[in-house]
Amino acid sequence: MKHTLKRRVIATRPWSFPASVMPVLTTIFWLWSHGTSVNWLFGLLAVVNIVLVHAAGNVWSDISDYKQGVDAQDTFGVRLLVDGEFTATEFRRLSLSLNVLAVLMGLCMVWITGPLLLLIGAIGILFSLCYPFLKYHALGDVVIIFCYSLLPMLGTSLIVSGQIHWDVLWLAVPVGLITVAILHVNNVRDIATDKRAGIQTFPILTGRNFGISLYAFEVLFPYVWLLGLAVFGIASWWILVALLSLPIALGNVRAIMIYKKQNNDMCARLDEKTAQLQLLFSLLMIIGMSLSVYF
Repeated sequence: MKHTLKRRVIATRPWSFPASVMPVLTTIFWLWSHGTSVNWLFGLLAVVNIVLVHAAGNVWSDISDYKQGVDAQDTFGVRLLVDGEFTATEFRRLSLSLNVLAVLMGLCMVWITGPLLLLIGAIGILFSLCYPFLKYHALGDVVIIFCYSLLPMLGTSLIVSGQIHWDVLWLAVPVGLITVAILHVNNVRDIATDKRAGIQTFPILTGRNFGISLYAFEVLFPYVWLLGLAVFGIASWWILVALLSLPIALGNVRAIMIYKKQNNDMCARLDEKTAQLQLLFSLLMIIGMSLSVYF
């Protein structure tokens, strides 16, 4: 069966890409705003590479969810496998193709940067391949923290500057928490269907109410953290431009609290809205860090 490029792109869940792109971009601008010489071309390559890895991981995860029965006719999300538009074999080929492209690009960057980047990349790809199994055993959040916060930030600092800059991890908390919240709210929403499929996600382990409270913490604490960075002089006060996204975060929390009381569909698209929050929050941080260079 032939598929258009648009349908193949949809299969990768592109709305989720802020979760991988924003850690890379915020790292680049953090380094630049703190006086580090940055190779912008290598930074662009890092963005493209992590999108390829993320896209491949999304497709691979959907294959596992489909086979495990996690994705069914009454579940949310991309329904290309469930509705029969794509076969599992076609998804497997797509994931493999994306991974091959990511590995080839990654090896080029390793040749330029050095073997330490190979180690970081290998750990990331291993986590990505093992993600379905780990998610089914309540460890999905741990994978997200490593693959979409810690590893890309350290790897990006190495790629664009030639060395690891550990101070970029100050951003791993706010960026990482909102990224984890994308997966977490998805799992809160899908507790009933995930239980039916026989898997164990973190919200199933801790309970629905705690899961809802944890989501609120994940999207609100980043603002407290940024305030702390500014107060203690770790970052410029300009970074607080990101607080302009706070009304969006509060709106997301309000939606999940309504869901908690009424068990309605307020949570249906909250994973996508959280990804949008991640995009806005990070872009505003980037604007703030850029302003700190000139003012």
